[in-house]
Order: sequence, then C-alpha cells, then structure tokens
Amino acid sequence: MRYELYYWGEIQGRGEYVRLALEDAGTDYVDVARKPNGMGAMMKLMEQKRGTPSFAPPFLKAGRLVIGQTANILLYLGARHGLAPKTEAGQLWVHQLQLTVADFVLEVHDTHHPLGPTLYYEEQRAPAKKRTEEFWKERVPKFLGYFEDLVKANGAAYVTGRRLTYVDLSLFQVVEGLRYAFPKRMQAFEDDIPRLIALRDRVAERPNIKAYLASERRIPFNESGIFRRYKELDG
Repeated sequence: MRYELYYWGEIQGRGEYVRLALEDAGTDYVDVARKPNGMGAMMKLMEQKRGTPSFAPPFLKAGRLVIGQTANILLYLGARHGLAPKTEAGQLWVHQLQLTVADFVLEVHDTHHPLGPTLYYEEQRAPAKKRTEEFWKERVPKFLGYFEDLVKANGAAYVTGRRLTYVDLSLFQVVEGLRYAFPKRMQAFEDDIPRLIALRDRVAERPNIKAYLASERRIPFNESGIFRRYKELDG
C-alpha cells in the first residue's frame, strides 16, 4: 500500500514525526503537498465533511482510511511497521509517551508565540522572552529529564528497551529542533541528558534515517515551523 501524507510542504512541523516513521520503516509514501497541485488536493480533502475529516494537517491516507493527529497516525504506523511493541499494553505505553512529546512540542511553539498564533512574533517579543526563560528553567529539565530517566531505568539503547520505536524517532527530532532553535542553551544543557544525546546519535546512524537526512526530502528547519531560531531568545 502506498501511503499519502498530507502536511504543509514548506515546513517540518508536526508532519516531520510522521515522515521520520515512514522513512525509517522504508514504506512507499508520497508527501502530497510537495507535489504539483498537491496543496489543492490537501485543501480539498480537508473540506470534506463526510467520513473522518481531519481538523488540520497532518493526516495520512492509508487505503480507505484517513487518519489525523500526529500521535494517532504514529499509533497506526507503529503497529504495522515494527515501530511499536506487539502487545496492547506496550502500544498504549508508546502512544502515551508520544502524547507527552506532543505536549512538549506545543510548549516549544509557545516560546515564540506565547500570546497565540494569530499574532506575529514581532508583536509579542517581550512575552516570548519571558516565556523562553521559564521554558528553559523549568520545562526543558522536566520533560527531557523524564525521558532521560526512562532510558537510564531501562539500561538499554532506546526509551522502551533494546528496540527502537517511533517515540525514539520523535525524540531525535526534538533534540535536532532544540539544537536549531536554541544552539547556545542546548549546548549548555546537553551534559544533563547524555543518554538522550546518545539515543539521538543512534537514530541518526540508522541507514534509512541517514539517507533521508541527506536527501532533499528532509525540509530544512526555518522560521515558519515549530522550532524557530531567534537570537534574542537564545540567552
């Protein structure tokens, strides 16, 4: 089956977590919005009210299924492509961890848009700076420390054990995003999360991921996505 991924074609955003899973699994998929007339096709599918319409991208078309929400898409893909445990309890655990990643990613976004997405960054510079200071003082240690402790407790290569799951791919993306958006702050913090950094390195060396990162399919980070680099926020 050839999957169709629907997400904005100019940013990594929340769709990147799905792309990483599709790439690591070596699946056949098309990134619809990056193809000619792809944006029109995506908007047309979003406008449909019958079936299981998605509120917003990303959503994945798998045969007759249309699945929305990043964590929900990964729950589906993980069970079918060896990126999640086989047991129901294991699949729910990984899904729970992915939802925690989603919570953290929202907080990343709010560092540069603390007053809401309808205002430009330039209209909320002062609140953004205040939010970023609190983010790095309280929220980054809490979230990344949680995942660091999970890897330590398992004594294994990945968050849930010896085998990679889609959560590990998502944590790779989180580390990469923080390195892009906050290079100074992240460099100073990495000594506190050595196991997550090692996990990031293992993911980067996986053959399919390594090839993806070197390809044109990997959209560069930019200031339209979730992870944005503003020098005044980087300490």
